[in-house]
Amino acid sequence: MKVKIVVRVSMNDEKFRYKALKIAVGISGVESAALAGAEKDQVVVVVVGESIDAVVLTRQLRKGVGHAELVSVGEDKKEEKPPAKVEAPAPAPAVPFVWSYAPSYPGYNSYPVYETRSSDPACTIM
Repeated sequence: MKVKIVVRVSMNDEKFRYKALKIAVGISGVESAALAGAEKDQVVVVVVGESIDAVVLTRQLRKGVGHAELVSVGEDKKEEKPPAKVEAPAPAPAVPFVWSYAPSYPGYNSYPVYETRSSDPACTIM
């Protein structure tokens, strides 16, 4: 189950924005992290992932950046659509090519050489 955690962090510098994002991504189980909020002094860190401990995330942000307030913890509500079925075209039947070589020596008959081409080769050497 994916969990969405929202933490409000107070900061006053661009350096701390980068550091907060780096701390959020460093927590195990995080799939995505984003910074939101137009205010310079308060930024909202939104983290989505599986088996993320919100207390550990908040504690790490407080330790590395400054004041952090846990706003919400809930299930991520993004709906996953099943992948569209893509039907593979049926392979074309193998059509044999017939090549006939001219005899290299007089008096010998030429024999046809049959070659079949397939989209799924059975042997990778030939």
